[in-house]
Amino acid sequence: MKVIGITGGVGCGKTTVLRYISDNYNAKVIYADDVAKELMQKDAKAYTRIVEVFGDGILRGDLEIDRAKLSQIVFTNKFKLVVLNSIVHPLVKKHIIEDIARESCEQKYDYVFVEAALLIEDHYDVICDELWYIYADETVRRNRLKESRNYTDEKIDDVISNQLSEDEFRKACQETIDNSYEFEYTKCQIDKLLG
Repeated sequence: MKVIGITGGVGCGKTTVLRYISDNYNAKVIYADDVAKELMQKDAKAYTRIVEVFGDGILRGDLEIDRAKLSQIVFTNKFKLVVLNSIVHPLVKKHIIEDIARESCEQKYDYVFVEAALLIEDHYDVICDELWYIYADETVRRNRLKESRNYTDEKIDDVISNQLSEDEFRKACQETIDNSYEFEYTKCQIDKLLG
């Protein structure tokens, strides 16, 4: 079983690439964001610590964390974002490592793909056999984000400024998939790497 980390800037099409892979290959896909959401639910590992640090003002009526409120707090205060990440990211990584170990024992899949926003920064290269960078031209990314998420230019600028540069992604990853064009071209690249 091969473990492959998937990364890339916002709007590059990681989700589309991973959907194609899970539909066409014997692969499990683990999304770090989904793991984080699970770990932030009431009675989960990160929940108590987050509420202790950020207060019960971040809770909804059902006592679940209101992720929109929490996002508002941390994205206007870099220090609080670092604090939140220091609580959540180690737990997410531990959960993913345990999931990979389980899959390795069960041998049901040929591949496990891990998608994480901070794949490089959190050193997922230690647990992945290789890292793939999903690249898309910035103009293409901007158009996708405006169409699919209704992002403004200011919002896109803000998100991109907080992500690694193209050079940093390319240096850290063993493979690059160009997802700037028709998806048929992207599929050919994926098939070549996995075939």
